[in-house]
Amino acid sequence: MVLHNRLSATELKQQLAAETFRRVTVSFYQYAKIADPQAFRDGLYKALSQLEVFGRIYVAHEGINAQISVPEHHFAAFREHLYGIPFLKDIRLNIAVDDNGKSFWVLKVKVREKIVADGITDPAFDMDKRGKYLNAREFNELANNPDTVIIDMRNHYEYEVGHFDTALEVPSDTFREQLPMAAEMMKDQKDKNIIMYCTGGIRCEKASAYMLHRGFNNVYHLEGGIIEYSNKAKEWGLPNKFRGKNFVFDDRLGERISDDIIAQCHQCGAPCDTHTNCRNEGCHLLFIQCEKCAEKHNGCCSEACTEVLGMPEEEQARLRKGIDKGLMLFNKRKQRRSSL
Repeated sequence: MVLHNRLSATELKQQLAAETFRRVTVSFYQYAKIADPQAFRDGLYKALSQLEVFGRIYVAHEGINAQISVPEHHFAAFREHLYGIPFLKDIRLNIAVDDNGKSFWVLKVKVREKIVADGITDPAFDMDKRGKYLNAREFNELANNPDTVIIDMRNHYEYEVGHFDTALEVPSDTFREQLPMAAEMMKDQKDKNIIMYCTGGIRCEKASAYMLHRGFNNVYHLEGGIIEYSNKAKEWGLPNKFRGKNFVFDDRLGERISDDIIAQCHQCGAPCDTHTNCRNEGCHLLFIQCEKCAEKHNGCCSEACTEVLGMPEEEQARLRKGIDKGLMLFNKRKQRRSSL
């Protein structure tokens, strides 16, 4: 069996569009010790391919991190296979809050050095020593305590479109930069209750272990992140303290948690929280754009990119040649495009 995809992106997207069944967007992670990540990856790819699962999965010696789309009629079989893996038995599955079923169109399972790039080199760091879990009810209760500080462990562009009330932003483009910055921000408040949160729990769980490693005492992290919190707040009839949109790393680029729009179009300043990528493939900047500006600039981030998009494809290809875009992000604090 071929252990990777051989079809083009166009063919795969056409197949997705032609599907007549529903899909469920799911995310999960687990810190665990995987002795042979490549063998584990290959076996997982075979099993999930047979179940028509799409998505992005990272496997490393430290565990697994997955964001996937599962056909509804295969969901029970998927869960049975997953729970049959000893360290994934009964693992929490985060079901997307606002799901159109079109989050992914191909399955990619990759072996990485770490499932979350953290920059930690200290051999004494131990992921088994992590903060205490908080469910949605416990989070709300502790958040009301005046001795509590809530820290958002996501990137600046995620925080910009949605975050918890009173949450502190760690102004950075990468998680590896955020860890020491968060510790520095809180260095004079080591006895405070510190709640860390992220999208699905994987980053804040590692961040809680890092803060304990740096000598902080009362460290907590939100179980299942924003996704699980939002689902449980609705299920349990709790006040939802999250305002705006939850940025997600798939084709949706966001899921609506509350009706609040707390961000602005990066071009005209109108209230807007819709992320998009510049249509000029030589740029592909991730930025916020309202409908009026999308029409005015033809989905581009600037007049220069709009001009490029109007050129013949051969000329666009020539201009793109040799460009290393990396991941292009709009960063209003730096007032420039930043490439990670």
